[in-house]
Order: sequence, then C-alpha cells, then structure tokens
Amino acid sequence: MTGPARTSAAVPPWVLAVAAMFSVQLGSALSVHLFPAVGPAGTAWLRLSMGALIFLALARPPLRAVRRRDVPLLLGLGVTTGLMTITFLSAIERIPLGTAVAIEFLGPLTVAAVRGRRVQALVWPAVALLGVVLVTEPWHGHVNTAGVGFAGLSAINWATYILLTQRIGDRFTGITGLSLTVPLAAATAAIVGVPKAAGHVTVGVLAAATGLAILLPVLPFAFELLALRQMTATAFGTLMAVEPAIGVLLGLIVLRQKPSATQLVGILLVIVAAAAAQRGGLRRPPAAEDTAAHAEPEVATSGPSMAG
Repeated sequence: MTGPARTSAAVPPWVLAVAAMFSVQLGSALSVHLFPAVGPAGTAWLRLSMGALIFLALARPPLRAVRRRDVPLLLGLGVTTGLMTITFLSAIERIPLGTAVAIEFLGPLTVAAVRGRRVQALVWPAVALLGVVLVTEPWHGHVNTAGVGFAGLSAINWATYILLTQRIGDRFTGITGLSLTVPLAAATAAIVGVPKAAGHVTVGVLAAATGLAILLPVLPFAFELLALRQMTATAFGTLMAVEPAIGVLLGLIVLRQKPSATQLVGILLVIVAAAAAQRGGLRRPPAAEDTAAHAEPEVATSGPSMAG
C-alpha cells in the first residue's frame, strides 16, 4: 500500500466527508460576495482557476501515466466539475442556500438509492430526504423557476461527480487526479465565466477568489476523493444528507439563526440516516473488488499528497 493510502486510511472516511461539507458550505456562502463584481459564472471560473493553480503547485500532473482509457474519465470529471460549480452558484444567486442544497442533494441521493444492493438500503435515502425537506422548509419561500432549474442541473452534475471521482481516486494516487481534472473544470467554466468577469477582475477580487478556492474546490475535493477511496457510493451519497443540517447548525453558531422545532427534527433524521448508511459502507481495495479490471499495475505518480 502506498504512503498516501496509509495516511488517508488512518482518518475515518466519514470525517473526511463531513470536513468537506463544512468547507463547501462556508465557501458557497462567502462566494455570494463576489457576485456583484463578476457574477456566479465569473466567480466559478476564478475560484476554479485559483484552485487549479494550487493543485498544480501541490502535485505535478502525471501526464505520462495517463492511459487512453483514462481520457474520457478525466474529461468527464473536469467538465462535470465546472458545470456543477456554475449551476450551483447560479442557483444560490436566485434561491436560498438551504433550498439549493436540498434540491442539489437529490443527485447523491439518487446515487445512494440506485447503487444500493439491498432493498433495505432504500430506507435510509428516504429518511434522509424527509430530513432534508424538514431542515430546509422549502414551503416557506417563493419558487424561482430559474433557481430551481439551476439547482436541478447541479444535482445531476453532483451525482455524476461522485461516480467519476471514485473512479479517478482508484486510478491515481494522492491528489494527482485533481491536478488533471480541476484545470479542465476551470477551462469549462471559462467559456461563460470570462465574458462575465472581463473588466471586473481586480487585485481584491483575485485575493478573494484565492481564499475561496482553498475552501472550495481544494479542501473538499481532496477530502471527498480520499473518502470515496474507502466508502461505497451508497454510503457516501447518503452521508451527504448531513450537509443541509450543517448549514442550519452553522447558522445557529455563527449567524445566531435559531432553527425551528421542525428543522431540529430534520437534523436528527439526516444524522440518523447518515450514521446508519455509513455502517458497513467501507469499500474493499479496488484490486479485491475486481482484479481483472485492475490487472495493469497501479501508476506511481510524483508530487505530494494532501496529507503530506
């Protein structure tokens, strides 16, 4: 087993996933402040571009190690990441963050339901979905069709992101896979982000984008990649149900926003569902899951891991 693998295995995968969620929610909330200057698409492009530079500094892209069959996965994950970032930021420009997260969660929830191997496993996504609805209380707000539509597109991208990230995490060690895919995500976001940000990029905007890039994508993408090496897609997808609850709890602690009794019930439901789904959710090493599919030797890539 490689050094990075031993390091990631020392940290429970659910800890990595929860840390990623905290970082995502904080990064998303702070990103709103850049919207007046460069818009959601411009914010996505700048954030991903700064994140790409950070990943390139941490890990040299293993271009020589890329095989022909890796190219579709890398391109798919890069494009998906770019679209997921743009659509989610576009959603939270129009609808509340909690509502957007609840809709976006339908993506990983679908992954959890479809990938579950037992009928009983479908109970926990259902419980988590009920909890998400109670936490976000979508019936209290006005429906913004465009915002809901962008959140729905983000849900589709998030489901695809989970599945592709697990494949890339099995294929490349450390964060070298991210040094390949995040630049592709930045290039994808540039198509709509550059026209929006042109003429509005200042030193202050670049500094803010760099800080946001650390919160999202650098930390959560690295943590999620490491978590998905050890967890099934079903357990990971259901564990993501905790994310709206984290938003409510942070609102209470940081913003002094007191949750309602309904929201507290929702928090309890998503935590119970996440804990139940996580039991027995550890993956066997990829070689043990499908020896034939991994008959070729694993690639030894250069560059430090996130743990290093």
